[in-house]
Amino acid sequence: MRVLVRQCWGTRRVRGAPGVRLTPLWRALAGLSEEGGLGARAREKPPWRVLFFGTDHFAREALRALHAARENKEEVLIDKLEVVTVPSPSPKGLPVKRYALHSQLPVYEWPDVGSGEYDVGVVASFGRLLSEALILKFPYGILNVHPSCLPRWRGPAPIIHTVLHGDTVAGVTIMQIRPKRFDTGPILKQETVPVPPKSTAKELEAVLSRLGANMLISVLKNLPGSLKSGRPQPAEGVTFAPKISAGTSCIRWEEQTPEQILRLYRAIGNIIPLHTLWMDHTIKLLDLVEVSSAILADPKLTRQPVTPGTLIYHKQSQILLACCKDGWIGIRSLMLKKTLTATDFYNGYLHPWYQNNSQAQPNQCRFQTLRLPTKKQKKKIVAVQQCIN
Repeated sequence: MRVLVRQCWGTRRVRGAPGVRLTPLWRALAGLSEEGGLGARAREKPPWRVLFFGTDHFAREALRALHAARENKEEVLIDKLEVVTVPSPSPKGLPVKRYALHSQLPVYEWPDVGSGEYDVGVVASFGRLLSEALILKFPYGILNVHPSCLPRWRGPAPIIHTVLHGDTVAGVTIMQIRPKRFDTGPILKQETVPVPPKSTAKELEAVLSRLGANMLISVLKNLPGSLKSGRPQPAEGVTFAPKISAGTSCIRWEEQTPEQILRLYRAIGNIIPLHTLWMDHTIKLLDLVEVSSAILADPKLTRQPVTPGTLIYHKQSQILLACCKDGWIGIRSLMLKKTLTATDFYNGYLHPWYQNNSQAQPNQCRFQTLRLPTKKQKKKIVAVQQCIN
């Protein structure tokens, strides 16, 4: 998760030591200053007072674990638990907010963070800028539950990029947020898991969210010790996981192989349908599958060279085959004005086209790469429209 931090150092004084700034405990434990201490209101051991920042399903699992720990009377780990989330256009709100309200936890909407006293902050998939002044309010700092093996996949979309790039290993890192940086703080705990073959980002998110929640509880059980034993991130192996743009969903038939297209589908298909162009119509591809070796042996696919984007309906499997770089992908359903099965698309569009254009070459009836306008192009279009109006 990407967290940016403003520089706004405040000065706090140690009681009985005029002119000496109080160093937050997390800085002292991390060896960043020789000064510091717990202060009058900080606790040395559990139960902790926690302020949680989160939004999505991944974050909800971490919040669920914190709430269960607070309700556990046999091992008192959490004394106070409050939640900060962000406004949502949906009337239902985000998963974290829905869970917090259902569990009767105090909820604040960013930038409101309440005015209570806390020992530690926890961030998971929050995506908002946290000021340094806010971080300094927590004697033990703010922990970040990040779904990757840092320093690989720093940024807001690590799970998507893990699937998109075909990583065979994923993981979760509990790290500490440092001022003026994002996803670069010391690692307190890190665990890895194998990525199941053909796993979607949604499926992997479920695995990593449970792992991250368990790891978070483990760190909180020995918070001072975890902070003290934190290790810097390696300088090697740094990669970035930026947000996915709408342009990423547009299939490039001439450039992308079947494996790359299917990875793209598994990475973002549940968030943004893959897009293509057919006869000047934008089409959403809803259900993509790998083409079996038996289908690939069909003479229709091997007897002559075909252009990327070429479409062939395979009647026996009821799949629409689309040619791409170095192979074919299968399409079971798509959306053109409405949701259609491959058979519906063939009967309603492909078969009539071939009947009406019997002399045309098959590669004239094919998918083409959808080119979305860039931001500059959009501005020009708006400017022209304004001039016309």
